[in-house]
Amino acid sequence: MADTAKTTRVDNAYERLKAEILMNRMPPGFQAPEPEIAVRLGMSRTPVREALIRLEADGLVELIPRRGARVLPVYADDMRDIYEILTALEPEAAAQLAQRNLDRDAIGELEAATADMEHALAHNDLDAWAEADDRFHRKLLRLHGNRRMTGFAETLFGQVHRARMITLRLRQPPVRSTQEHREILENILAGDSEQARATYRRHRQRANRELMAILEDYRLPQL
Repeated sequence: MADTAKTTRVDNAYERLKAEILMNRMPPGFQAPEPEIAVRLGMSRTPVREALIRLEADGLVELIPRRGARVLPVYADDMRDIYEILTALEPEAAAQLAQRNLDRDAIGELEAATADMEHALAHNDLDAWAEADDRFHRKLLRLHGNRRMTGFAETLFGQVHRARMITLRLRQPPVRSTQEHREILENILAGDSEQARATYRRHRQRANRELMAILEDYRLPQL
């Protein structure tokens, strides 16, 4: 029972700290000693310490002896590598889903995420849009069902979401991205695996180009 309680506390600390980082409330370069982070969460140091170790493995923080933890910058080279991996994995997952002849009820979570993106865009709520976008990508891989691929991609999605939150207001409104999610969804429903693959690949490649233009050309000081 004690081990279960400890695991729950560590998981809680991990999820809360990860959310702070991904939503840019602990931005790149943020640094604090472990006791200060524990106070921020209203928790004891032990679960916070273990949560930070997990976040270091995710590539989100760096643990510095006697100085606590530092939130890592978003590096252009890292994001380029991550997008290359996702561009290889996700279009194939979408194509395989299209081959299953799924109906709209079976992909209801993808439909909901797409509708939420459209609603958020119409109301200029970029934070809500980013949450729905992240949800779409995660749900698609979970629906595909390859647990190893999903587990591997989860850490990459976290870093992509963080980069998106940092750069989202430096881009044009995500009109094309929202349209592409709708197209991918309709391709899957139509059972058109080739078009689902091609649309998803174009989506990731375009997003990568936009992100690299900001990270490399503008050279944001907080990155």
